[in-house]
Amino acid sequence: MIGLISGTSVDGIDAALVELSGSTLDLQVKLLAGATYPYPAALREQILAVCGGAALSMAELATLDDAIALQFAQAALQIQTGQPSAHLIGSHGQTVFHRPPPTADAAGSPGQCPLGYSLQLGRGSVIAAQTGIPTISNFRAADLAAGGQGAPLVPPVDACLLTHPTYSRCIQNIGGIGNVTYLPARGEAEKAGRPISDLWAEGAILGWDTGPGNLLLDTAVHHLSQGKLTYDQDGAWAATGTPCLELVSRWLEQDFFQQSPPKSTGRELFGLAYFQQCQADAAPYGLSDADLLATLTELTAASIAYSYRTFLPQLPEQVLLCGGGSRNGYLRRRIQHHLPAIEVLTTDEAGLSADFKEAIAFAVLAYWCQRGIPGNLPAVTGAKAAVLLGEIHQTI
Repeated sequence: MIGLISGTSVDGIDAALVELSGSTLDLQVKLLAGATYPYPAALREQILAVCGGAALSMAELATLDDAIALQFAQAALQIQTGQPSAHLIGSHGQTVFHRPPPTADAAGSPGQCPLGYSLQLGRGSVIAAQTGIPTISNFRAADLAAGGQGAPLVPPVDACLLTHPTYSRCIQNIGGIGNVTYLPARGEAEKAGRPISDLWAEGAILGWDTGPGNLLLDTAVHHLSQGKLTYDQDGAWAATGTPCLELVSRWLEQDFFQQSPPKSTGRELFGLAYFQQCQADAAPYGLSDADLLATLTELTAASIAYSYRTFLPQLPEQVLLCGGGSRNGYLRRRIQHHLPAIEVLTTDEAGLSADFKEAIAFAVLAYWCQRGIPGNLPAVTGAKAAVLLGEIHQTI
């Protein structure tokens, strides 16, 4: 099985080759190979432009869709080098637009569609044809059609692989956007004489997008370095600055952070325009570039902790970080600062790759789709029901 995804940061295509067995609560995953394949520079710039609102003709959109699909297919072929051949691919594709369903206040507005919409480029049919491997893609569509957010989709996979017998956990992904899965301890159900699957049905497993992750930081680094840098390695630049806590408190009052789950977000909210507004907000404070970057890093850390304290039934006993942001040492220290009584680790320390967990998750979602197992959690996405996720594309 191969899982493929390129996240909101558009860093490249994460590919994971895995062996899977079991079904849900007995699911077993072995990572055989994981790698990230960067986009060609020109293609990455075009993707970023489209994500930023650049207009495309239908012909240009089709060309971009195919170009991304070909890169995904190439990644799937390369990850198998020297490894067993895969028999199925699960491809998330590249998100270029995400519009969550309207909030309850806006749902009745004239002309307001009650459903959300999300567009991932990189056609599964092309990947299947290029690789000769059946491919499942377009995972968000069924959840959106059922009234859900279409995201986050990883929490049920987290529940199968990372639920602990005695500790409650938050699995905090820090990609371009941050998202969390809250997992009660497995023992909570066992003590009550109930199967762990009850926690799924009762909505005890929670999840939502917490706000900006690497996206806002990478945008800041790119602009503050005048294009010389694409990210702040280990948070070293931000660590030389002093965060403006007054600004962070002010930003946390914004609507998204106050909105109750289910909720999801993307580059449409926390992209370039948001960074430019942050710059304008910071101007009266006379912050240095390092101070501004430290303040934006603080926003990511503080928004995670604020989200937990505001929307969880109780704080977890462990936080497991994954995604690129888990490698940002300064960001990790700031998260620990905001959650001083909680053990902050990475999913590596729980036996699941922090770098490739999201790609692994889409291999699992494809595996479930093939077996007729619903892949969403309605308590997480807000969908009306659990539904099969993904569209199957057979080979020629």
